[in-house]
Amino acid sequence: MDNYKNIKRVESLTTIPVIGLMAKPEASTDLFVDTILRVGGMPQLIDPDDGRAPTEIVAEIAGLLIGGESDLDPLRCQRAGDEGLVRGLFELSLLKIAMHTDLPVLGICRGMQALNVALGGSVTTNSELEKAHGIESSGGSALHRIFITPGSKLAAIVGSGGIVRVNSRHRQCVTEQHKAGKLLASAYALDDGVIEGLESPEHQWIIGVQFHPERRLEIPPHFERLFQSFVERSAHNS
Repeated sequence: MDNYKNIKRVESLTTIPVIGLMAKPEASTDLFVDTILRVGGMPQLIDPDDGRAPTEIVAEIAGLLIGGESDLDPLRCQRAGDEGLVRGLFELSLLKIAMHTDLPVLGICRGMQALNVALGGSVTTNSELEKAHGIESSGGSALHRIFITPGSKLAAIVGSGGIVRVNSRHRQCVTEQHKAGKLLASAYALDDGVIEGLESPEHQWIIGVQFHPERRLEIPPHFERLFQSFVERSAHNS
């Protein structure tokens, strides 16, 4: 990490925080853009193929959001094929540099899994997982109940802990066995114990969730506070 010591934040000319957004071109990307704009941030799409170094990107943004629904390789955070390989390695580089500079980070679905892998954890695939947590044949999200740990950062941000129903669109997951040692689990699925929230106690604002708060019609409205808190914290880096 010593190579990142000389990174300097680029001074912004506006009070609006620039949020680096990495999400594979899919329907959810527009939802992320709309949400960031709605809560006062300025989204900047990150393309791993545009030739810019991760250090350069991190220096120009105030916060990093990584989303997506595509799978990760359980061992190396890579998908089969060149495109997945490039994206997986780029995500890891971005996350490691962002964490080293204490940049606010929000990981959603694949983003939470990548955060876990970046800190030494892994992901796993369960043949029964997609039935309870995956995408329905109609294209909609599966719905299930989770428990948010009272006293966690996630609970403080959304305003309450306890049981709540959320959406789900994943085929892979993080369990206690696969969780990185430097992360704390802040939410669990009630039916199978899959980790639904992760956070770093060593950083000012690094949170990952397995569900999709950007899909507003599928989730309780108080999860909008997750984006609001993320953008507000990022504004301090502008």
